[in-house]
Amino acid sequence: MSTRLYSDQELAELKRMPKRVTNPRARWSNKPGHKQRNYEVRGRGGNAARFSVYLRQSLIDDSNFSCGIAYIQPGERRLTLARYNGPSHRHGDIHYRPHIHRATAGAIAAGRKPESEADETDRFEILEGALRCLIGDYHLEGLDVEQHEERRLPL
Repeated sequence: MSTRLYSDQELAELKRMPKRVTNPRARWSNKPGHKQRNYEVRGRGGNAARFSVYLRQSLIDDSNFSCGIAYIQPGERRLTLARYNGPSHRHGDIHYRPHIHRATAGAIAAGRKPESEADETDRFEILEGALRCLIGDYHLEGLDVEQHEERRLPL
């Protein structure tokens, strides 16, 4: 299965589309070395588009986390639109700082991972903050952000 070529305009439309979480009470599941929570998401307003939002947190390193959103189109490979990563690792010129990966048409056309490019951010420090950013950036409703208490990484 290959990744379809998307334009930057199409990617922006997917980002702007109002979305609603359909399983807001999704539970954490334990995986080797981390825990994960997966949400199913639908486009709102008669739009049948499907998305998936995940939260992943290391069990041993609070700074090792990721939350992301993917577009799910039948018959196509899942397209990760964005990943909000913690400061647990280096990414190019970003040294142990939170960063946001976003899918770009250029990366897709070049055959790279669609969300291979990233920008450093100071908008969040921990998973709960990353989730808040994703909810706002990708117009997500139906998820009680208050259940995800914001805290800071230990100094």
